[in-house]
Amino acid sequence: MSKELAKQYDPKEVEDRIYKMWLDGKYFHAKREEGKETYTIVIPPPNITGQLHMGHALDNTLQDILIRFKRMQGFDTLWVPGTDHASIATEAKIVEAMRKEGITKEDIGREGFLERAWDWKAKFGGRIIEQLKKMGSSCDWDRERFTLDEGCNKAVNEVFVKLYEKGLIYRGERIINWCPHCLTSISDAEVEYEEQAGHFWHLRYPFKDGSGYLELATTRPETLLGDTAVAVNPNDERYKDIVGKTLILPIVHREIPVVADDYVETDFGTGVVKITPAHDPNDFEVGLRHNLEVINVLTPDAKIVEDYPKYAGMDRYEARKAIVADLEAEGALVKIEDYTHNVGTCYRCGTTVEPRVSKQWFVKMKPLAEPAIDAVKKGDTKFVPQRFEKIYFHWLENIRDWCISRQLWWGHRIPAWYCEDCGEIIVSKETPAKCTKCGSEHLVQDPDTLDTWFSSALWPFSTLGWPEETEDFKHYYPTNTLVTGYDIIPFWVMRMMFSGLEQTGRVPFDTVLIHGLVRDSQGRKMSKSLGNGVDPLEVIDKFGADALRFSLATGNSPGNDMRYIEERVEASRNFANKLWNAARFILMNLESDEIVPLVPSNFALEDKWIISKFNTLCKDVTENLDKFELGMAVGKLYDFTWDVFCDWYIEICKARLNGEDTGAKDTARSVLIYVFSGILGLLHPFMPFITEEIWQSIPHEGEALMITKFPEYKSEFAFSNDETEFEKIMAVIKAIRNRRAEMNVPPSKKAKVCIQTSFKDTFMSGSSYICRLAYASDVVVGDEFEAEGAVRVVTDCATVYMPMKELVDVTAEIERLNKDMEKAIVDKEFFEKKLNNQGFMAKAPENVVEQQKQGLKKALDKIKIIQDSINELKNM
Repeated sequence: MSKELAKQYDPKEVEDRIYKMWLDGKYFHAKREEGKETYTIVIPPPNITGQLHMGHALDNTLQDILIRFKRMQGFDTLWVPGTDHASIATEAKIVEAMRKEGITKEDIGREGFLERAWDWKAKFGGRIIEQLKKMGSSCDWDRERFTLDEGCNKAVNEVFVKLYEKGLIYRGERIINWCPHCLTSISDAEVEYEEQAGHFWHLRYPFKDGSGYLELATTRPETLLGDTAVAVNPNDERYKDIVGKTLILPIVHREIPVVADDYVETDFGTGVVKITPAHDPNDFEVGLRHNLEVINVLTPDAKIVEDYPKYAGMDRYEARKAIVADLEAEGALVKIEDYTHNVGTCYRCGTTVEPRVSKQWFVKMKPLAEPAIDAVKKGDTKFVPQRFEKIYFHWLENIRDWCISRQLWWGHRIPAWYCEDCGEIIVSKETPAKCTKCGSEHLVQDPDTLDTWFSSALWPFSTLGWPEETEDFKHYYPTNTLVTGYDIIPFWVMRMMFSGLEQTGRVPFDTVLIHGLVRDSQGRKMSKSLGNGVDPLEVIDKFGADALRFSLATGNSPGNDMRYIEERVEASRNFANKLWNAARFILMNLESDEIVPLVPSNFALEDKWIISKFNTLCKDVTENLDKFELGMAVGKLYDFTWDVFCDWYIEICKARLNGEDTGAKDTARSVLIYVFSGILGLLHPFMPFITEEIWQSIPHEGEALMITKFPEYKSEFAFSNDETEFEKIMAVIKAIRNRRAEMNVPPSKKAKVCIQTSFKDTFMSGSSYICRLAYASDVVVGDEFEAEGAVRVVTDCATVYMPMKELVDVTAEIERLNKDMEKAIVDKEFFEKKLNNQGFMAKAPENVVEQQKQGLKKALDKIKIIQDSINELKNM
């Protein structure tokens, strides 16, 4: 006999064992099968610093659903796993750990630090991979990659050199975003803007010739120390005569010119702006146009430089207070005005970033952005949902050159060397032995590393062996679906797009499936500060991985945020239990391990109905998955499994299974196994553990459910007429059962059922179902029946009459209803009293008042239903 299932499903006992079986069977491993269509996903590599959170759980559940679906459809599937070295986050963690030991990076030097970093990676870097396995992720672990591994480093150096040689990577002084806490530059995409309350300080700058003042306003008075001009718009009539004049910079007393520049908006403030080229990106551009001096007034950690002794060493905010006080003392402060504005902060640590002029490495973006824009416009890569193209286009159409150098030690070191004798820059994939210009051997490598996203941008092809023409690269590239959150479209998606097009000539993937954030039950973003994060591993421990996966897929629609509600996971666990109990029922009714073949000529009406319904389900679920409508697919699977199969078909089957007719028994068993095996197949991508465990216990062919064929629509099983006929009978059974439930009639009390209908043959052949499932003592089908003294229910194709006296003791029922009426009147009076209380109505919160109103409405509705029932009984 087949393996016996335990009384209750225990995920802890099943999940690790089943996962080991899959690994031992090498079922996740891609075999480069010629002649098969490929389907490839590359995982968005989680940071090695990371712990599995709900965002990872959702992202990887969606990917695993797709890869398992395609694998079962017969595609040659590859899901490439891996992790990201996460320069800033990882270095920060190691520096923090060293700080606790009382040592710094400089104390141990670069090599010593990197040794520690690799040790840290060895210790903690695999943690999140093990956690992803707990989710059931069916990645090809034999192909696991790391963004800082040897192959990725080779790809990074190849791209850097190629772009440099094409003039698309250059080194220059530009204004960049600088984090004073992480002490490194960050790209525009890594700056998060938040609204902050601030001030406008209105200042007066006097003319050198004593002819008066120019008034302007600033949100950052501390940067005044670095002002090298004041600008007005050349078309502003108010200031035509002062362009070219000289002003005296307050408290510094440096002479600065008045320049005319179109950047200045005439209708904003006074139409006059201070120009600080070293500390504002727009001012920097103005400075370039007017050849202004660039004076940096802040140290890397945002303190005032030594050139201003009075303020030297002060933090930027401390200096602001001191400078404002001195401006006021000098008579240069006119007024202070409250002002709320968007301030850029570091996405890693939340520190307000500083625009800073610095010599950095940049990627020239305009030539790379254009093909990436065209590829999406032409439909080579599609966004699902399409509306997210707007974010993609917005970033690429307004893109500035990408600052790719970082002042960190953990990461891909920039492959550039400087000759100490002649100053030549040598960019090379390999370490050069001598200067290509003067022959000197005194070369020093650039100390900076590359932005983490530089290597992540190459992930879809570097992981497949590029720049080598490996068999994996030729077979699996371009990839198919990228699954990611909308929050990293500018960080990652657009960079992979332009990198793929530039380096391989092809888009890296044909579809970008965007999902939303997983929020808490109140709709808030999960965060450490709110303490509202949910640990997926704790959820798995409590409910099982399948329940978590199923709940994350339920109600999920592309691009939309979803709320994590534990009750939904509990409901998914209950669904798993329902599936388990159905399996146990089927196993108890089997006589052997043999698969009983389907014989359509032996099908009863209910068999044709369930097979036809299941056939449609196969088509619908496949269509939903092909369109990435995973939430819709889950909804259909849930309804079919619970309502159609378990609550209806299994119940109907019991009569045959308990009967004496061997042929009827075999037919019922064959249909039960056929449909139930199919349900397991359709559910497998969503709930892989429990479906595999059950499938292994029932009669089956093959080694594992995960590599069997995904259930398909079969035209020979489209019994649409029989399905319609049976649903007419079902509608009558449901209507009778609902009416009996309303009247509190127990199943043991049988009653005659008279069916008035034009579909006589249908209901006569279905009378046995009605007797058994609608508790009928007898079923009579005809054209017309006496309505008096009968309970009537109506469906689309029949009117049903049941003699009231056979259903209830009228006197006792009226007595029971009168008692219910008394309770309902007490409830009504309670709510009316509250709502008529002026004090309560004045003080109670709106939601509490609304609850009382709803309570009153329910009480009144109940009174009406009870009264209608009493009247109906009295009329008899």
